[in-house]
Amino acid sequence: MSYLKFDKSQLINLEKSLTKDMLRTNKLGAYSVTTPIDCNTSKYDGLLVVPVPEHNFDNYVLLSSLDETVIQHGAEFNMGIHKFQGNHYSPKGHKYIREFTMETVACTTYRVGGVVFSKERVFISNENRILIKYSMLESHAPVTMRFRPLLAFRSVNELTHENNTLNKNYDVIDNGIRIQLYDKLPHLSMQFSKENQFVDSQDWYKNIEYFKEQDRGYDFREDLYTPGYFELTLNPGESVIFSAGISDADTKKLNKQYNDEISGRTSRLDFFNTLKNAGSQFYNYRDKGHYIMAGYPWFKCRARDEFISLPGITLAVDNLELFRDVMDTALKAVADFMDGKPNKSQIQELESPDALLWLIWTLQQYSIKTSIAEANRRYGDWIIRIVNFIREGMHPNLALNDNGLLFTNGYDKPASWMNATCFGRPVLQRTGYLVEINALWYNALKFDADISLERNDSYDADIINYQAEFAKQSFVQMFWNGTYLYDYIIGTERNQEVRPNMIFAVSLPYSPLDRAKQKSVVDIVTRELLTPRGLRTLSPKSGQYKPICAGNEIDRSYTYQSGTVWPWLIGAFSEAYLKIHKHSGVFFMQRMIIGFESEMGQGCIGTLNEFYDGNPPYTPRGAMSFAMSVAETTRTLGILKQFDNED
Repeated sequence: MSYLKFDKSQLINLEKSLTKDMLRTNKLGAYSVTTPIDCNTSKYDGLLVVPVPEHNFDNYVLLSSLDETVIQHGAEFNMGIHKFQGNHYSPKGHKYIREFTMETVACTTYRVGGVVFSKERVFISNENRILIKYSMLESHAPVTMRFRPLLAFRSVNELTHENNTLNKNYDVIDNGIRIQLYDKLPHLSMQFSKENQFVDSQDWYKNIEYFKEQDRGYDFREDLYTPGYFELTLNPGESVIFSAGISDADTKKLNKQYNDEISGRTSRLDFFNTLKNAGSQFYNYRDKGHYIMAGYPWFKCRARDEFISLPGITLAVDNLELFRDVMDTALKAVADFMDGKPNKSQIQELESPDALLWLIWTLQQYSIKTSIAEANRRYGDWIIRIVNFIREGMHPNLALNDNGLLFTNGYDKPASWMNATCFGRPVLQRTGYLVEINALWYNALKFDADISLERNDSYDADIINYQAEFAKQSFVQMFWNGTYLYDYIIGTERNQEVRPNMIFAVSLPYSPLDRAKQKSVVDIVTRELLTPRGLRTLSPKSGQYKPICAGNEIDRSYTYQSGTVWPWLIGAFSEAYLKIHKHSGVFFMQRMIIGFESEMGQGCIGTLNEFYDGNPPYTPRGAMSFAMSVAETTRTLGILKQFDNED
């Protein structure tokens, strides 16, 4: 039985099926996104969406969709579906779907009278090419099929409309055509693995609507161009492969290319393997560098996200080679940053005050996975150099004050992962002494001392340990309010909002809190912030609590982190909870993870969203697939497995 399987009743109900997405990526930044019934609901959706180097690697939708038509005894049955004005859907091809599964690849099965055929989709790794395999499973005679491509050739941030500037010319190539609607955009090659007839039938599909953009307050209506359609015949038991890419395919090798691609796939047979698949989608190789994308469909590579995600995406699935590849690229960029040189990498926001502190944590996770000796051998110099960079006041937005704690300016630009902005200013002006930044700082100092001891440098270790102890005392004196930790402190203001950032002061390998204080923090976070999808960003008891992030851009900015639930925080919470409750807390955490597993069939199938509403039913929001969400949930499974192995 497939782990991710949806039957006809779930698919023909548009209120349910159109809230789900399916994502495929290729490790080069390109992706393919649509719903299980192939009805696009967002301007980011498309069968082939590729980054264009000439446009700063921004993503462009080339092939929006491909409508299939089965022709039987002169009657046409169109499998396509699009939304038009007035909540009108046409041609309602979803009513022919019998089931949709995502075990190894996304597969849809259709029945039209006595004809049953399947459609399987594969995005080729390290190549901007999607393959769709059509297999005639049942039929009493040869079946004629028609395939009509709908083209956009526009940025994911824009919509296209009928115009006279596009180039309607195309070249006939092996079993297909090649077309380029606009200059400075890639060519699109559409081909089949067998001979077919292409019929020139140029037209515009006007006023197609994307309700997700309408809900966000953006333009939501566009026109799509079709140059014509392909037609071919499939015999009973026969398969054909459609290829769409930015270069011509060798059509004789499409079957082999398809089989080779799926042979290396991990089947989604359980929660862990589904997360493992989801994590692999964020890997990106570009300009001879290895990166972790922050999320799809609109994020690129961000320093903080990469460092937080890396342990879960690599170490938790025993892929140490990928960890080292990504880290090698990242450390080159970090070196340039610390030396004041221009950033030549694809990593954004390296200057964020907490980015280097999360990097230290990431290297610490590597030492836990391997050994302190291995971490020292490979990364020891970097750890010491980064800590000294901060100690010596070289960071542009981290000041080490006389109390041993780090001060940062978050008035003009977000200083932490709570980075919502509106009109160019942070919505949450967390500034001054931030609780998680200083918890990370104490942890970084202690890890630095561990590295020095591993090097038999007791002198440096003593100095760093002394500084860490001083920071620890100041941390408790400054942040502890008798029950939990202030979120940030600036001057005489001590922000008392119950937010999840305090959990890191417990979860990190080195905590500045004694056990009683750790338990008190875990207790209040459990009572007020914990949900089946992660931790809320603000307690419901707060007058500022806003659990639903919806509406226009301004409304979303002000609710983005004011009560919404973020799955990635479950990693820190699980570490903190198990640190306090040990084996007696395992069953509780296992029950909490069930809420994450149920999301595998919701939102974007087989992955986790960026965040969720703060109240039931915890509607998925934000990016449809978010690296930190997937990574920290995967890491949590690993933490629970370690406890099981100790029994």
